[in-house]
Amino acid sequence: MLFTDRRQLVLLLLPAALLLVVFALAPVVQVAVYSFQAIDFAADTARWVGLANYATLFGDWFFRVDIGNTVRFAVVASLVQVGLGTALALLLNREFRGRGAVLSVVVYPMMLSTLVCSAIWRSWFHYDVGVLNGALGWLGLPPVAWLSDPGLALWSVMLVDTWQWTPMTTLIVLAGLQSIPPEIVEAARTDGARPWVLLTRIVLPLVRGQIFLALLLRLIDTFKLFDKVYALTGGGPGNATETMSMYVYQKGFKFFDVGLAAAASVVMMAIACALCAVYAAQAMRGSAK
Repeated sequence: MLFTDRRQLVLLLLPAALLLVVFALAPVVQVAVYSFQAIDFAADTARWVGLANYATLFGDWFFRVDIGNTVRFAVVASLVQVGLGTALALLLNREFRGRGAVLSVVVYPMMLSTLVCSAIWRSWFHYDVGVLNGALGWLGLPPVAWLSDPGLALWSVMLVDTWQWTPMTTLIVLAGLQSIPPEIVEAARTDGARPWVLLTRIVLPLVRGQIFLALLLRLIDTFKLFDKVYALTGGGPGNATETMSMYVYQKGFKFFDVGLAAAASVVMMAIACALCAVYAAQAMRGSAK
């Protein structure tokens, strides 16, 4: 009977496993193979070069700058979004008039497509007629080159990403807050716990898993950032906002150096897998407790 159950389980999982292999694992393996080759699509030839692509990749000054831009963007944007999202979730985790309307407004940016969101902010960032510089002028301050200043452009893209995706972290943390049994909070209040102690010693530790999940999801998503940079700055000015994804796009689709683009893709996949492994280890540690 046990053998029959296992066989039925395998048969049920087989279609999904085949789809995973065909549409997920096979392309990953193909990209990994490409990373060890020098490919000429025009001549339809591929020559094995071993680790030469990786040596070229890590010797490329532009790639090292792109790694720095990507890591800076991922870490700062993720921490800010999780911090703001947690604060908003704490505010929305209480009953007040108009709570549903406020929640709808908070979630609204997440419902926009990235290109629409980028178009809105690009108009707001405009040096001459943008809303932001108009507000600065009304305050008597000089205009700011939000997207053309190399020292400011990446932070401007972070602002757009934070505006769009902070709602996701808010929803994740809010779901965790609403799953806390109210008896625990009431018991702490009865015992005389002050609001700050209640927040830091009881509420936040109980939603630590949701906060960590939100942080991981935002780290992975911001690490592969491409669309906002492409729509807002195209990687400029210079390469001030160029990310690893932009590097892969330019090498693979502009200069047709597929081997080098594949090597950069493998590096990105390795970092993403490392982040997922960290979360898996944290989740297993939490379940063991």
